[in-house]
Amino acid sequence: MIPRKKELKLIKIYMYVCDLYNSKLKYYCQRYSNNSEPAFTDQEIMTIYLFAGYYQKNFQIKDIHMSVSEYLSSWFPRLPSYQTFNIRLNRLSEASRVLSQRLTSSLIPEDCLLDISQVDSYPIVTCTGRNRKGKVVAEITSKGFCSTKNQYYYGMKLHALAFRRQGTITFPESFVFTPASDNDLTVFKQVWGDNISHRIIFGDKIYSDFDYFNSDKTQRQNIEILTPVKAVKGQSDQQKQRNKAYNGLFSTAVSKVIQPIESFFNWLNERTTIQRAQRVRSTRGLLVHTMGKIALAFIHLFNLFNTDSHYLI
Repeated sequence: MIPRKKELKLIKIYMYVCDLYNSKLKYYCQRYSNNSEPAFTDQEIMTIYLFAGYYQKNFQIKDIHMSVSEYLSSWFPRLPSYQTFNIRLNRLSEASRVLSQRLTSSLIPEDCLLDISQVDSYPIVTCTGRNRKGKVVAEITSKGFCSTKNQYYYGMKLHALAFRRQGTITFPESFVFTPASDNDLTVFKQVWGDNISHRIIFGDKIYSDFDYFNSDKTQRQNIEILTPVKAVKGQSDQQKQRNKAYNGLFSTAVSKVIQPIESFFNWLNERTTIQRAQRVRSTRGLLVHTMGKIALAFIHLFNLFNTDSHYLI
């Protein structure tokens, strides 16, 4: 048994998932077999995942299944075994991606500065250690280095382009996941370089590429990048001292603007443990882990399923 207030929230999540499933999600997880309409539905599985992550703070699939079997058996009497539940959930990886994209695009706050963006990346770790070999989900993971923690790891990177908001954490406009070895600047050029315009973008030193951002193409798009000052190879000590005060003040100012997106990543990990993916054993499982956590984060950010709130479809 659960309190009446949580029961109402569970119902609201189920209604939201059913509405979105019938209008969009079903096209990303359709079955073409004799078991195309299972007794335990995809809508119930997604509801369980969102409810357990948001209200019960259960993020591991085994903990989610155990919690539901013990406390929500009257709501989900046909709950399958843990192994079947895990397989069914992993098959919804593409639906989880669409769900997270839907929440991102439909809930943009009014205080976002649409002409000022921040860009950064965050590690998703499946295995740590400089000399270890990541053998799990090798097709979408690789070896990378996290400069913040000064450690090597295997896994993915979560890249985010976000709108700046005054006095609070940033709001992500777009997400992309890549293997950990992919260069942040290269990902920016490939994913966002042709799709944004009339924008001032703040990033760390890795996004510093004067040739690219001063090219005719970016000038036509009216894109300007501001990063902390990067040391110039071969510059004399006299030139370094001459520009030290200006470079220091400018770098500090840019770093302060970047800080909210770093705070967003830290907040995201605190709310969903998205960085810790060491227990994931399959590609679909890793996609559910990442996309599902993004959806949970937006539910947290907007208290989307409070009993007095109105969700968007």
